[in-house]
Amino acid sequence: MNEQENRKRNRPTKLAHIVYRTRRFEQMLEWYKAVFGARVQYQNEALAFLTYDDEHHRFLLADMSVLQPNAKETQSNSEIGVDHVAYTYASLSDLFDGYSSLKEQGIHPYWCIHHGITISMYYADPDGNQMEFQVDCFGTSEESSAFFKDKWDANPVGVEFDAEDWLKQMRSGASELEFLIRKVHEPVSPIRGSLAEFL
Repeated sequence: MNEQENRKRNRPTKLAHIVYRTRRFEQMLEWYKAVFGARVQYQNEALAFLTYDDEHHRFLLADMSVLQPNAKETQSNSEIGVDHVAYTYASLSDLFDGYSSLKEQGIHPYWCIHHGITISMYYADPDGNQMEFQVDCFGTSEESSAFFKDKWDANPVGVEFDAEDWLKQMRSGASELEFLIRKVHEPVSPIRGSLAEFL
């Protein structure tokens, strides 16, 4: 494979979703419903996942008044706005090819997590803008919606993984399917064990 083909393979296939931090949760929820015709896929007191098409979520709204109730309203510049933008890769192999290529250039993810609905690697650009590179764990929107409904509350943050270990296993012939389905009883991320730390 030449360099141009390799670069093309290591690119994401689509822009997946945007996560917003807000202190106007209900107003934001109604605005995105009105403007995008979005429907709620999952909602609790602090989070709302919305979509307007067959993607499992295009927007995630995080209510910072619930997640960080003691923060001052005047700190809004740092805690309100875009948290991160997510990009989807076609396959786990593509995600890990990208990881390997970026690692060779000295670019490393700061967090690798199996969310249950996606397997994700989080990066930050030189200005600190955060992005998520992900692979969907389910083949259909219906399966993703069922995961939100039936299993999301059991572990809403996810289970961390060691990217180097997974890369080694994959290169040794492990099937992608072995990695895609997360057992919900596995422990929540020890580093970012709460939703407030996740955002």
